[in-house]
Amino acid sequence: MKKKLKLKSYVLPSLYVCLFIATFYITLIVSNSFTKTQTQEEKENLDYVSETIVEDDQPVIKETKKIIKPYTNEKVSIGKYFYNEKDENTKQENSITYHDNTYIQNSGIDYILEESFDVVSILDGTVTSVTTDDLLGKIIEIKHDNDYVSVYQSLSTINVKKGDTVTQGQIIGKSGTNEMDKDMGNHLHFELYIKNKAVDPTLYIDKELNNNETTESNDVKTEEDTTKSNETKTEE
Repeated sequence: MKKKLKLKSYVLPSLYVCLFIATFYITLIVSNSFTKTQTQEEKENLDYVSETIVEDDQPVIKETKKIIKPYTNEKVSIGKYFYNEKDENTKQENSITYHDNTYIQNSGIDYILEESFDVVSILDGTVTSVTTDDLLGKIIEIKHDNDYVSVYQSLSTINVKKGDTVTQGQIIGKSGTNEMDKDMGNHLHFELYIKNKAVDPTLYIDKELNNNETTESNDVKTEEDTTKSNETKTEE
């Protein structure tokens, strides 16, 4: 008579544990595979944005500049003003040059000082002309943005040449003398043009220049204008 095999008590529980572990790992592998496949399909179906979402961006801060004086020596003073037909008679008389039996209206400002002084560019720009005139002396012309042109006459020395790019405040020469205003002695004759029209430099020097404006009437913002603008905004 054959004996029946009898499994030991710990065999079946061990088999169940092994089966459970095997099932768990198979399920985990299948799940990871499905997740990777789904992620890959989602990536392939994504629409990538190639253009900016926000259009018509506006600058938060408006860039502004100030025209500086064409000299750095604080001892320099005005010897002759720009001629303005609206000025009082006394100032007009000081805005006329007499030469060769002819009265000539001053188209710029004459800055004077006994000793020679450095002459600087009022803005960034490009030197468009360097010449010597029998009456006006050595002359530098610089073109700036917004159709601004600055002219420096009666120079004794010149540090730049035509085509040079200059920066605001860069020394471009030194003051001197000329035959037109011989009695004035050492000086700088400075002229400022906007859209080919001579303007009074005193209305523009040290004033806020809006880079986005191009017309003469809107090019300069005085401190008084700025104060009024701020007061208006406060009331609103």
